[in-house]
Amino acid sequence: MSLAMKAVLRAGIPLVIMTAIGVALLFQDKAADGRATLAVGVIVAAVAGASVIYDIAGWSLRKQSLVHLALMFVTVLPALLLSGWFPLDSAWDYVAVIGAFIAGGAILWALGYLVFGRLVPRMTAARKKDADAAGRRDPSGL
Repeated sequence: MSLAMKAVLRAGIPLVIMTAIGVALLFQDKAADGRATLAVGVIVAAVAGASVIYDIAGWSLRKQSLVHLALMFVTVLPALLLSGWFPLDSAWDYVAVIGAFIAGGAILWALGYLVFGRLVPRMTAARKKDADAAGRRDPSGL
């Protein structure tokens, strides 16, 4: 399956589900809940769809991260600004939202790097080492 198809599936499924829920809430005269649900749908879809960037083997982590950041700036940040979750009465309110976006993104990126860049490879290597050691003890391979 191509990366584009993976991105469409990863983004499309949560977007369709959350949009349906959001629209249903809007029709029930629950505008704030509907708008928040739509914002969550956009955020989840953007993050899920953009995750395929990290499957591109020929790209450095720096390039993957910068492209991911750019995609989040044009999808997640506007969703946050339009969600109604933050007061946006002054320029400082916008600066605060952008700061929270950057800080939250940096924390989540660091956690993702620790888990998927460090811990998972170590655990995979340890399992392989254990499996290789077990295979040497049992010449039958069972």
